[in-house]
Amino acid sequence: MAENYDVIVLGSGPGGYVAAIRSAQLGLKTAIVERENLGGICLNWGCIPTKALLRSAEIFHYMQHAKDYGLAAEKISADIEAIVKRSRGVAKQLNQGVTHLMKKNKITVHMGDGKLTGKGKLSVTKDGKTEELTARNIIVATGARARDLPFAKADGKRVWTYRHAMTPSEMPTKLLVIGSGAIGIEFASFYNDMGADVTVVEMMDRVVPVEDADVSAFLEKALKKQGMTIMTGAGVEKLEVGANGVKAAIKGKDGKVVNGDFSHVIVAVGIVPNTENIGLEELGIKSERGHIVTDPTCKTNVDGIWAIGDVTAPPWLAHKASHEGVIVAEAIAGKHPHAMDVRNIPGCTYCHPQIASVGLTEAKAKEAGYEVKVGMFPFIGNGKAIALGEAEGFTKTVFDAKTGELLGAHMIGAEVTEMIQGYTIGKTLETTEAELMHTVFPHPTISESMHESVLAAYGRALHI
Repeated sequence: MAENYDVIVLGSGPGGYVAAIRSAQLGLKTAIVERENLGGICLNWGCIPTKALLRSAEIFHYMQHAKDYGLAAEKISADIEAIVKRSRGVAKQLNQGVTHLMKKNKITVHMGDGKLTGKGKLSVTKDGKTEELTARNIIVATGARARDLPFAKADGKRVWTYRHAMTPSEMPTKLLVIGSGAIGIEFASFYNDMGADVTVVEMMDRVVPVEDADVSAFLEKALKKQGMTIMTGAGVEKLEVGANGVKAAIKGKDGKVVNGDFSHVIVAVGIVPNTENIGLEELGIKSERGHIVTDPTCKTNVDGIWAIGDVTAPPWLAHKASHEGVIVAEAIAGKHPHAMDVRNIPGCTYCHPQIASVGLTEAKAKEAGYEVKVGMFPFIGNGKAIALGEAEGFTKTVFDAKTGELLGAHMIGAEVTEMIQGYTIGKTLETTEAELMHTVFPHPTISESMHESVLAAYGRALHI
């Protein structure tokens, strides 16, 4: 007999396990299917363990610059094996936390490969054995994986994806990072802080190309100052992998090809949705470029089948997936949820300096036909940033000149990933410049730069 549920979630990443928990909270009999580790890629191999690595690199960086703070530190060294061990321990702790949440919410966990076998039907196969499950609603939350380059297949030895880069068998001496999105730049930052000679190659005309142009320009300058080689408008034409290193042919923006020798390569050129062999085609579920098409409440074109997270449309972010998990559970339960508004989803990159943003860039706002007012405030004008020795960065805000609507906010510098939520709440509440100007910001904090940026957009900045 097939086991029957109200909701089955296929995939237990930050979208899947949240969808399962919210479904259970709403009184729905819920199961989750996972082929590898509860918590998915984000918790086990992505967002969380990378931040543990970056924290180690940050502390190492401060130790090396102890004299800047009137301190002395001698014979400083890094143990990459111990750093990785700590990172894996953090991931394990959170994996156990998700396991506890499944038990707490009485969610049945089925480990194995899941596949849709019909409307409301799903099979789970593990160790050659298959069990059949049925449900009125199935949520596809299978996520995505790193994209390979045709000529740069990851081997885990010399050519790495993010997963290999998190558990390196050895410390790179000369590292080539292909791609300057969040993943590429975070690993470039980590290994540069740990002492590797890092080169970043980006095919677009600037690093972190989805960010505001001013942020991209500032970051490139900062990375070069840290000793990285940054090549924009460039592409890797060929890789020759040997036993002791990799030879790369890189075509620059001038069209000339230069050859370089590297100890290791990280490929960070995007993701591929995990949609193969899960039964989508047989059910006629619509997709575009491999990503499942959904409506604003995460419903697919097939009744009873829903999809969330990286397997759907961008932005491909863990917090977007989690929010969709809540939306879809409430839609299934008939709670008339709000629809996802991608304009209010913040993005964070944990390089050094950090980047955080929400809403439209200045260029995108102008392309959309807005007349804009733009304010910028540099951290050098912020007392807390100077006291911390972190005066590198700025806050930029973009407003609709006609209505005062906050269209976008863009930040680069220390702890901006912790501050962007202030602007995100403002956008969600449809805040204008007036409310932001009248908000009292605590002193001394770096967050005061947010207030000053708003004031600057209207010619009222106080500290610059």
